[in-house]
Amino acid sequence: MTRTNRRNPLTNARRKGRVAAAVALAVASAALLAACSSAQASTPTTAPAATLRLGFFDNITHGPALVGLQSGTLQSALGKTKLSAQIFNAGPAEIEALTAGAIDAAYIGPSPAINSYIKSHGESLKIVAGATNGGASLVVAPGITSAADLKGKTLASPQLGNTQDVALRFWLKSKGYQTQVSGSGDVTINPTENAQTLALFKTGKLDGAWLPEPWASRLVVDAGAKVLVDEASLWPKKTFPTTVLVVSKQFLVAHPQTVAALVKGNADAITWLNTHKPEAAELLNEKLKADTGKTLSTAVIDRALSKVTFSNDPVASAYPTLVSHAVAVGTGKAGSIKGLLDLSALNTLRAKSGLSAISTGGE
Repeated sequence: MTRTNRRNPLTNARRKGRVAAAVALAVASAALLAACSSAQASTPTTAPAATLRLGFFDNITHGPALVGLQSGTLQSALGKTKLSAQIFNAGPAEIEALTAGAIDAAYIGPSPAINSYIKSHGESLKIVAGATNGGASLVVAPGITSAADLKGKTLASPQLGNTQDVALRFWLKSKGYQTQVSGSGDVTINPTENAQTLALFKTGKLDGAWLPEPWASRLVVDAGAKVLVDEASLWPKKTFPTTVLVVSKQFLVAHPQTVAALVKGNADAITWLNTHKPEAAELLNEKLKADTGKTLSTAVIDRALSKVTFSNDPVASAYPTLVSHAVAVGTGKAGSIKGLLDLSALNTLRAKSGLSAISTGGE
């Protein structure tokens, strides 16, 4: 005899009700979790960074970095974010480190920054402030008195594609000379580390170099070189950017507060340099000695400081020209620089002090 398992209708109704309620609760919970997940995804974490890794050069054209590091101004502005600094010789190598994620921010010449931005279609970095304008020259052996004397000569620049390298190649092109990125041409250009350039010039193995300060002054004061071209003479109002402050785009998105703090530290260092000129040489030399074990002579550092202007303004109007120069000499490629400058943190800081905004040049 077969037994039929019949449930009480009321029990079945209650059971169905409990199941429906459980399903409804599960659906509601899933929806809530999805909503929270979506909100979290659309609102990235922007906490201050634990560490900021900064690149710079031991050059007078990187004065805000040197003073900011030696005096503790940059670390003070960053607060609990630990500042870690690394020395470079020229911009292209520094860009490689930034692109590889080895550093987060850098004091650098504008040409490598522009080149990186164009190559990455705007994804690699942002210029967030200026640092130094002016302070680069073509210095040559005393026997060279004009561009016509340079044919067949050997000149140096800090590194292929760096800001001074582009300036040298374009100026030579404007004088009718052909140069190649391989180094050959009517004038040979050997990208050379600055300290080695000084040594080679002293022994007569180089006829000159296009250099930033203090290296141009070192060749003039310490090695008897003469200035053939002061780069300031080639620019409107004799103003051109030599050093800017950049941050990786990824770091800026993740840690805008830290970038704003870095911009403030840079501004504080610039203010100190411009209001403490008698003490500036001493503090700069302290940093150079800490890094290299050597200081600059009074004659060299005073001359170098007379050639530069420390400023938050990155001179945005110069950037289209810098792009065209790099393209013309084969060290850069054409492309848009729209969005290259993000001066929002800088201009917010300036507004708090009652200062006018610095233009991004409509780039």
